[in-house]
Amino acid sequence: MKIVIAPDKFKGSLTGLEFCNAVEEGIQSVIKDVEIVKMPLSDGGDGTIKVANHYLKGAFIKVQVKNPLFNKIEAQYLYSKSTKVAFIEMAEASGIKLLKQEELDCKNTTTYGTGQLILDAINKGAKLIIIGLGGSATNDCGIGMATALGYRFLDKNKKEVYPVGKELLKIVSIDTSNVSTALKKVKFKIACDVANPLYGKNGAAYVYAQQKGASAEDIKLLDKGLKHFSIVLNDHFNVNPTDIIGAGAAGGMGIATKLFLDGTLVSGITLVKEIAQFKKEIIDADWIITGEGKLDSQTFSGKTISGILTEVQHQKIRVAAFCGIIDVSIKDLNKMGVTYTDSVINYADNLEDALKHSYRYVKEISSIFAKSQLKKVTMS
Repeated sequence: MKIVIAPDKFKGSLTGLEFCNAVEEGIQSVIKDVEIVKMPLSDGGDGTIKVANHYLKGAFIKVQVKNPLFNKIEAQYLYSKSTKVAFIEMAEASGIKLLKQEELDCKNTTTYGTGQLILDAINKGAKLIIIGLGGSATNDCGIGMATALGYRFLDKNKKEVYPVGKELLKIVSIDTSNVSTALKKVKFKIACDVANPLYGKNGAAYVYAQQKGASAEDIKLLDKGLKHFSIVLNDHFNVNPTDIIGAGAAGGMGIATKLFLDGTLVSGITLVKEIAQFKKEIIDADWIITGEGKLDSQTFSGKTISGILTEVQHQKIRVAAFCGIIDVSIKDLNKMGVTYTDSVINYADNLEDALKHSYRYVKEISSIFAKSQLKKVTMS
């Protein structure tokens, strides 16, 4: 019997690998004769870089870069020298986590530091660079990132504009004469789970800028800048940003990575499954055991469990979901393809107990699962 353990993290209590270990211990306390494959996954959010390293087995490269306010910091990315694959989370250099609450002001922040990480990875020899969007403190439509890579954004007087969000309105042309030719030799894949357009009421500024420190007036200014800059992008690249799903991700980094890097926008879970060679590893599996902190209606919209169910829908592999809390009916779960479910909250005294002792409870859930679902099979 072959069991693949493929969870997301339980935010605040268990990493994906810890979940794998707890499930393995629980199952093996009941039955020894079983092949277990541990495959922690992620939907592309915070912490994906650690999951990626489980498979890439690379090294964390530290680089001195500019933070969103152009101050010097040390940021890191993952690089596998053997495969020449780099994994960059833009939040490491351009993230909201790098600033104090009173410093948040996305009309004056930049993605320049993310560009510096990309440039360093290229110089190290990377042939594939994966960029995780999300957690940004920026709304500059990626002009900071692009500036670090040699792009120049010019105003009506042919002067280079400062690469922050409020300057987008001033840009009338793009100069690519200083862009390194090495950029064209690198393949870019972008983990993007946001479908927002670049501008408008559902765009980058109106939906996300407030949490990045923008006032109501700032939001109007930023949205106007994004709309203006989309015309410049269309003129230069002959691509209409309004046609690109996810263009507004991370303050416009969706369209920026698409056009300035010729990147391919892919869902986070799809990229992680690709890195993990998930399709290959689940061949001949009898069960996939997955899980996440909270299983609810959003789980089936680009989350880890959704990605697993998509993968196995035409295969004879049963799926079990062990979660912190389950807020979906068993009937709906069965319809989606989940055969067996259990949750930590069913055993814990309260939420605090559940968070503090998740490992123990997941192990207990796994042993109960093994007794009811696995032992009878091996004995038959």
